[in-house]
Amino acid sequence: MAYFLDYSGYVINYSLLKLIIMLRWTVIFLIIAIIAAVFGFGGIAAGAAGIAKILFFIFIVLFLISLIRGRTVD
Repeated sequence: MAYFLDYSGYVINYSLLKLIIMLRWTVIFLIIAIIAAVFGFGGIAAGAAGIAKILFFIFIVLFLISLIRGRTVD
């Protein structure tokens, strides 16, 4: 597993960091879809919601893979 030291001195698992970033993008596209739906931009809302849905399912698959692989302490 790849670990690195961030600026605050904490050791962070790189694969976990990638999952967090992907989840952040999912939330961003979900918020864009909700805002676009409120203002009546149907095509933009549908596109953003579709992207958010795809990213969410990719996140779930990667999360399950990381759970199956387990955590190892070196």
